Amino acid sequence: MIKVNRSSVLGPVGYTPSQIRNAYGLNEVSATGERETIAIVDAYGSPTIKSDLAAFCSTFGLPQGNLTITYPTGKPNTTDAGWALETSMDVEWAHTIAPNANILLCVAKSPYTNDLVTAIDYAASHGAQVVSNSWGASQQSNENSYDSHFQHPGVVYLASSGDDGSGVEWPSISPYVLAVGGTTLNIDSNGTYQSESGWSGSGGGRSSSVHIPSYQKNLENILGPHRGNPDVSWDADPNTGVAVYDTTPYGTQSGWFQVGGTSLGAPSWAGLVALFDQVHKNPLSSFDAISKLYNASNSAYSTDFNDVITGSNGAFSAQPGYDLVTGIGTPKANALVPYFSSSNK
Repeated sequence: MIKVNRSSVLGPVGYTPSQIRNAYGLNEVSATGERETIAIVDAYGSPTIKSDLAAFCSTFGLPQGNLTITYPTGKPNTTDAGWALETSMDVEWAHTIAPNANILLCVAKSPYTNDLVTAIDYAASHGAQVVSNSWGASQQSNENSYDSHFQHPGVVYLASSGDDGSGVEWPSISPYVLAVGGTTLNIDSNGTYQSESGWSGSGGGRSSSVHIPSYQKNLENILGPHRGNPDVSWDADPNTGVAVYDTTPYGTQSGWFQVGGTSLGAPSWAGLVALFDQVHKNPLSSFDAISKLYNASNSAYSTDFNDVITGSNGAFSAQPGYDLVTGIGTPKANALVPYFSSSNK
């Protein structure tokens, strides 16, 4: 879930859309997510999300979002401040990365697995090409029984890896889900990339039961016989967090918040995947998209990714190449988006 650093009623706090877009090379990308639909799956939702998104867009000069809200399991009976702030962050930052994509907010009436999975299925059956999940739970003995929910053709699924340091969460550990970990991102005032390290809260580790997928086979010396996560990363440290606008009261505060957590990375990477899907000639599915990202790291690592080599999440340390804190690393979108276009030829 979301990690709050500070709040303000006077104006934005935290990194802005233009700073993050510059840092990760999105300012050099012409794709905008046109004709793509990103589904955001959250519990409880937010009663103020439409007006909050409109204010966020106006403040930062973004196109007004095309947001549709649906309640696949019925409307919730209560408002939850934490989930409302989470919802604002997920919607605002998916829109930041893919400003012309449609956003389908699928609100589960509770944070229980069955309600969230129903919302995931609804997203796939109602036109989403990308489904973002900024939530996670402890690994379950029957978790592979849920794999079919992440295998719809033409749909890519993402999930945050967790905010409590080393350890593995579901659904990010599923081999059919792109797991997003976290970093501490340092930039200058213009958003020019300076440095990055693994965030101490970034979830990551080896599954105790999920067999290593084919896209990680060349990492058996690090992972052994089981799936490792995260796969990729994004800024997550609340101390280097981003600006989010939310007028549903969070404690005694409302307005602008500086927030982080790997739950920022999932919708942000969802926006990036929408750009991949836009330039790709055929609809991407999860396993294919994840495999292409690993292939990119094998063929042009320093061109396509920022390799994060410092920082620790407790049990694991970042290192050159893949690691259990930041995965492959963070994106150089100006190279990765064209890669997804050329990789299909």
